[in-house]
Amino acid sequence: MAGYIVVVPVLRLVDLFAGCGGLSRGFLDTNRRPDAPATFEVVAAVEMDRAAAATYAANYGRDHLFHGKIEDWRTEDIPPADIVVGGPPCQGFSNLGKRDPDDYRNRLWRQYARTVEKIQPDYFVIENVAAFYRSPQWTLLQIATSDGGPLHNYELQAHTLNAAEFGVPQVRKRAVVLGRRSDLPPLPTPAGRFAGRPDLFRTVRGALAGLIPRVAPDHTELPSGTFDFDGDLPGAFKTAELHVTRSFQQLSLDRFAAIPEGGNRTNLPWELQTPGWRKHRTGTMDVMGRLRWDKPSVTIRTEFVKPEKGRYLHPTENRPLTQAEGALLQTFPLDYQWCGAKVAITRQIGNAVPVALATELATLLADAYR
Repeated sequence: MAGYIVVVPVLRLVDLFAGCGGLSRGFLDTNRRPDAPATFEVVAAVEMDRAAAATYAANYGRDHLFHGKIEDWRTEDIPPADIVVGGPPCQGFSNLGKRDPDDYRNRLWRQYARTVEKIQPDYFVIENVAAFYRSPQWTLLQIATSDGGPLHNYELQAHTLNAAEFGVPQVRKRAVVLGRRSDLPPLPTPAGRFAGRPDLFRTVRGALAGLIPRVAPDHTELPSGTFDFDGDLPGAFKTAELHVTRSFQQLSLDRFAAIPEGGNRTNLPWELQTPGWRKHRTGTMDVMGRLRWDKPSVTIRTEFVKPEKGRYLHPTENRPLTQAEGALLQTFPLDYQWCGAKVAITRQIGNAVPVALATELATLLADAYR
């Protein structure tokens, strides 16, 4: 009505294990919604890895960023917040890892819980690999929210989400735990707008439309430049500047050329197969696999530039994905800034929460404040 000013609440956000900032970016992107019932402000972020922390700082500033181990983040420095988000490292119980129950990284969820206990936010979000629900850490988190536990005043809503259903051009199944204070009503089940409609999933073609497919074979180095973050690091580079390839021996190039769109190692002629591939005609079919233009990609992991690690060959070019292509498949924009050597940036991209998925989760939480 004329004469009335609608006051939109500003929700304070703390991003733990922030990495390169996928969750922060997704939540901040919701501020552009013209009908947003609330906006977000990141009041604190924590990241141990130096290159990832530098990437975060290059995009969001360093004033609210704690660079270091989360257990070294002093309790008295933890600010008030409405929402806590984060993805504690999952390598200890990932299906691709050694699944070591004693892995130090598995215990970092306790530091996440310590932060939630101190802040007492309205909501918290944990994002992890789907295998998280089969881990002892999930059982311990449930115990923490039971009577007598440090988070006894919270209820958990556990979901397994496919990022492709939320507008990410990538099949990526993840555990997403939504925690809410017990005095708040249950949150709606996250439902992607493409759920049940794989024919509408975003595709590799659409995601990579902003890049020229051809990359010169000798274009293997990032631009020059340094970013000061406790000393110089390579950077900061925009996503578009990460469109570089790797140097390959002729044998690898011959193998790439022999694999059709959507194909894999089984398409190779006998003389181009390794002894192991000749012996094993079953098992994973993603090794040396080529993506399809008109389908989503497979999960972008931390070594997505290595075709021997999965279906990471470009749909038509005789090369694996570039870091720029991986970032776009993770729904980072072309002007996002990255710091670190190529291997560090590749790891940051693979570990990130896809921005589009984070935006959908942020929208669900913002709508709870209507």
